[in-house]
Amino acid sequence: MTGVRSLRRCLVLGGAGAVGELFARALRDSGAEVVIADPAAGNGDATAPDAALRAELAGADLVLLAVPERTALAALPVLATHLRPGTLVADTLSVKGAVATVLREMSGIEAVSLNPMFAPSLGFAGKPVATVVVHNGPKVAELLALLRDWGGHAVLCEAGDHDRLAAATQVLTHATMLGFGLALTVLADGVGEVAPLAPPPHRTLLALLARITSGTPEVYWDVQAANPEAPGARAALVAGIRQIADMVDAGDEAGFEAVLGRLRAFFGDELPQHASVCAQLFDGLPPLSGERE
Repeated sequence: MTGVRSLRRCLVLGGAGAVGELFARALRDSGAEVVIADPAAGNGDATAPDAALRAELAGADLVLLAVPERTALAALPVLATHLRPGTLVADTLSVKGAVATVLREMSGIEAVSLNPMFAPSLGFAGKPVATVVVHNGPKVAELLALLRDWGGHAVLCEAGDHDRLAAATQVLTHATMLGFGLALTVLADGVGEVAPLAPPPHRTLLALLARITSGTPEVYWDVQAANPEAPGARAALVAGIRQIADMVDAGDEAGFEAVLGRLRAFFGDELPQHASVCAQLFDGLPPLSGERE
């Protein structure tokens, strides 16, 4: 596929934000006419559309909501009354349970719920996009084909599975890194004390922690607070650390070995592949300041 076919006119609600801009730019590059509506840009309240926005809704082939969950859930029932039959409605929310329920109740449309699993600044190339198809059809297929053209990888899942897996891949990851960072503040007097001694695994974690702490707090708060599966993910993390601590405190080396075996079994046949990725990451680490090339 080399460009849009039926998705010729696209309305991006929340298009002034980073995710909205990502999709708007990609759609334009694929030949679509893109209209952006965003209160931050001075136009287009999706929860109370004015005459101009209602006209855009009526003429759109694709309406993409790149807005916060509360806004999307309030806007969708309102927007539904202004869409023509067959319009594709898409969203980019990071939690899918509630929005998928609302989309299922909308009739006469196609609908797909997307979640780019990466920072928008990184672009689509080589990145996964969680995809929940709610009302399938030719326009859904076209949008997913465009995602592939942009270099993205649509990973199909159900709404409930999405939220569980997002908790495992995002909530758990970020909570692990933040807990790691808080522990470091207790154990070391600034990163300058630990970095010169840090082996490759620690340096890699420091880099990830630096990326998170350099980001927007609201984004990482939303990951921890919005997903209904998040408390279970954090509880599992705490329980895992507690299990390791209890085994070591009890001198249970056999139990420790059994845990490593359980984790090897979790990887299965993919263990060598992931171990190789780690080796490549370590090989790619730049020298520390003052370290010889």
